[in-house]
Amino acid sequence: MKHTRTLKVSPLARVEGEGALWVRLKGNEVVDVTFNIFEPPRFFEALLRGREYREAPDITARICGICPIAYQMSAVHAMEDALGVRVEGQLRALRRLIYCGEWISSHTLHIFLLHAPDFLGYPDGIQLAKDHPEQVEKGLQLKKVGNAIIACLGGREVHPINVRVGGFYKLPSKSDLAHLAEKLRWAREVALDTVHWTAQFDAPDFEQDYEFVALRYPGEYPFNEGTLVSNRGLSIPAQMYEDYFVEEQVPYSHALHSRLKARGAYCVGPMARYNLNFDCLSPLAQEVARAVGLGPVCRNPFRSIVVRSIEVLYACDEALRLIEHYEPPDRPAVHMTPRASEGWAITEAPRGSLYHHYRLNQEGIIEYAKIVPPTSQNQKSIEEDLRRYLPSLITGPEEQLLHQCEQAIRNYDPCISCATHFLQLHIKRQ
Repeated sequence: MKHTRTLKVSPLARVEGEGALWVRLKGNEVVDVTFNIFEPPRFFEALLRGREYREAPDITARICGICPIAYQMSAVHAMEDALGVRVEGQLRALRRLIYCGEWISSHTLHIFLLHAPDFLGYPDGIQLAKDHPEQVEKGLQLKKVGNAIIACLGGREVHPINVRVGGFYKLPSKSDLAHLAEKLRWAREVALDTVHWTAQFDAPDFEQDYEFVALRYPGEYPFNEGTLVSNRGLSIPAQMYEDYFVEEQVPYSHALHSRLKARGAYCVGPMARYNLNFDCLSPLAQEVARAVGLGPVCRNPFRSIVVRSIEVLYACDEALRLIEHYEPPDRPAVHMTPRASEGWAITEAPRGSLYHHYRLNQEGIIEYAKIVPPTSQNQKSIEEDLRRYLPSLITGPEEQLLHQCEQAIRNYDPCISCATHFLQLHIKRQ
């Protein structure tokens, strides 16, 4: 006689947003794994239509309170592509610097408060802090350094207001950045310690043969420019993104799922960037990656916390390099002239590649907008991870099963609210 057993867990903690995960088991067989994203999207693409191109950075920044720079940078690059303008020199360097701040802030939040508790046996960051106050305090101070960079260049820490199409509204002085450098030298040492700390965490022996997708730019670890490449031969400019990738509605979710038209699921984010751009990391970041046994290739998603730590270290290194070579440019922004046009851009948000596509009329009014956030691109990979990882767990205690499902999802640091919301967990046994 068959019977069905359903286990319902309240919304998954330590991710941004809400939704549900359904796991159907028949005996020891995983029948299906599906995300049920049940809340509607927030329609930012529709909000952008009818607005002037110059408004796009401030509107898109509101999509995510943790990664506003990524949305602003994708918007400004797409608008500049549409208007035939390229930002170079110190303005370009300042864009990389503010991106460093966002990576430090976002990655550090995830590492110390959202993901480390999984590995150390705590239900949340508050409980972790009770037993490891010094470690968590260092993590919070490291996050504050990232926030300080964003505030200095963006005008404030959350939803910055100083970023504009063509550059910035106001430029920092050399003394402003020198003050940041003092904090960054301390942050780099803490970031180095963080790599060694996370490398000690016990990770399941689990690897996937991912198709990694990320930007690649000659001589630079990617932030906001480059060709979109994969480890299976993809190499395209942003303008060709929709020729190779498609978003699809699935019957069990309000969120669109992205896939490569030719091959299906793919992986974006820190692991993808790391595997495709290891040679472009700073010498210190490469050295410590090898020292902790990671090397240039990592296919274990449970080791992504170490990869994030290495990206924090790189961001500190890169920020110090940019500050050392900074000379205030002659003007804060490049002049723009509206025209009927179309523009595309991809930048690397902390969680992965972020695609923007806009169409403007002759007055520079947005007639069409499309935004594909990283989490929607990773949803199929998350499901594939769970399908292949769960069989090794289903004979164990259900409490452990639930915990490790959640941990596998948090490997991706999913920001579900960028597209919809996320996650309750339901397990059905037959």
